[in-house]
Amino acid sequence: MVELDFEKSNGLIPAVAQDWQTGEILMLAYISPESWAETLKSGCATYFSRSRNKLWKKGESSGHVQKIHSILVDCDLDTVVFKVEQLGSGACHTGHRSCFYREVDGETLRETEKPVFDADKVYQVKK
Repeated sequence: MVELDFEKSNGLIPAVAQDWQTGEILMLAYISPESWAETLKSGCATYFSRSRNKLWKKGESSGHVQKIHSILVDCDLDTVVFKVEQLGSGACHTGHRSCFYREVDGETLRETEKPVFDADKVYQVKK
């Protein structure tokens, strides 16, 4: 297995998910040594959820899985790019295809994309 440098950043390193065909940046998350091993083993993006403090296989609750096509590793071995096939409507928990759906417009944020799925239904958010 390719050994990444998880020590520099207290056990987690950034992982950028990018559409393997279009180059669109879908999301940024973090991986741990365990999620890295699971990603390599399963062929599907597995991250470490900092808010839940546990491994998180992308799509486990939404069905919007990220199938790995290739992985790029930076020169310092402490950041990766997952080139993925996004299975399902989108990557963002807000219902958007990409987590990067807003653009700085002066001193505000302007939404540049509309949601592609109903996040409340997909994640069964309790109100």
